[in-house]
Amino acid sequence: MRTTITLNDDTHMLASYYAHARGLTLSAAIDELIRKAQSVPEEIQFSPSGLPMFPPGGGTVTAELIKQIEAEEYDPQAFA
Repeated sequence: MRTTITLNDDTHMLASYYAHARGLTLSAAIDELIRKAQSVPEEIQFSPSGLPMFPPGGGTVTAELIKQIEAEEYDPQAFA
């Protein structure tokens, strides 16, 4: 389908760079970007308050896990 669209200069530049980097025409690049944008809401879930959430299936973050990570990453010499 052939149609005419108007893009802001910065959006056009971004789409052009994307097209060039992927070896696509500008039309194909815009089509690909729109299709990618359509798939994003399925991957991102939002809480009732509107905050984005991690996908289900991840581990539980506990206080003990945070303490363990802090202990592994803390280097007293870096702060001396």
